[in-house]
Amino acid sequence: MYDEQQRPEHGPLAGFTVGVTAARRADELGALLQRRGANVLYGPALRIVPLSDDGELLSTTKELIGRPPDLVVATTAIGFRGWIEAADGWGLGEALVSGLRGVRLLARGPKVKGAIRAAGLTEEWSPTSESLAEVLDRLLEEGVEGRRVAVQLHGEPLPGFVEALRAGGADVVGVPVYRWMPPEDIAPLDRLLDAAVARGLDALTFTSAPAAASVLSRAEERGLLPGLLAALHHDVLPACVGPVTGLPLQAHGVDTVQPERFRLGPLVQLLCRELPAHSRTLPVAGHQMEIRGHAVLVDGSLRPVPPAGMALLRALSRRPGWVVSRPDLLRALPGSGSDEHAVETAMARLRTALGSPKLIQTVVKRGYRLALDPAADSKYAEP
Repeated sequence: MYDEQQRPEHGPLAGFTVGVTAARRADELGALLQRRGANVLYGPALRIVPLSDDGELLSTTKELIGRPPDLVVATTAIGFRGWIEAADGWGLGEALVSGLRGVRLLARGPKVKGAIRAAGLTEEWSPTSESLAEVLDRLLEEGVEGRRVAVQLHGEPLPGFVEALRAGGADVVGVPVYRWMPPEDIAPLDRLLDAAVARGLDALTFTSAPAAASVLSRAEERGLLPGLLAALHHDVLPACVGPVTGLPLQAHGVDTVQPERFRLGPLVQLLCRELPAHSRTLPVAGHQMEIRGHAVLVDGSLRPVPPAGMALLRALSRRPGWVVSRPDLLRALPGSGSDEHAVETAMARLRTALGSPKLIQTVVKRGYRLALDPAADSKYAEP
């Protein structure tokens, strides 16, 4: 009998596969996920192209030096640093920093504050929530009519932010420090999409709205959008670093989850809570069986299971203790044909992977069933 006190420790994401669409911080996010036991599949949805040679950023910088704004809103640390570095490259760095010293600087969060101070400047205010919505509320409450406001962009759309400032009477100047472009190699993103549609992922993470939009656009190009949306609705958890990131998904009716703090660490912590909470634990043949994405915990011991075996196990677990026929199991197998021998082969491999053949019983001439403990029969009985 399983002893709870003897349960080995595994990472909270052990047995789950998580897709990463990020480009700039993919390695950092992937490392955080793998440290907690997840299998990570990468498919960068975008690449970020610096605009150090871009005429638009150069002309905007010259314009702001010649006619400084009343207020600058800095939204990202990498974007603000990139702006200063680009200006340095044009020989305008000193003039830009000097002009910004006489300007009110608002920073969205602590990382942006660090970038501002690294440039020798000081922010006037930063919201505790790290939210642009709070920045907007403050500005509108103060009143922006007739004021010139520079907003440092970072490739991200800022829905409603710029429009609300202009509606309040502000003269808004966008500072486009980076530009989003499609990935140079589209194959990893296609593999990620295929995995999501095939339910080979348990969660798909997004760290920017443009990345979310790019994933949806690529899925549509390949004719996979209905399948992707169905997966995100039911089987693949869409996890976004913040509410703005999830807007393209929400426009397609997909509900997303976000951490309270819009950072990678809290995003991973959210997955550590959400994914295990949706896994199923059953008392089977005197053991505790927890069914996860691509593995099973048997008495706390992690057992990787091949995709065909997981398909069979999920079919059996939908009606724990009840017999599932070979034809029904054959239909559950990915890419199955008409030969029921495929069920027997996959079942043999599943039993081997689980490490205990008694967990699944063969019912002669009928099919297979999970050997649900008798005490659990009433709980899982069919109405």
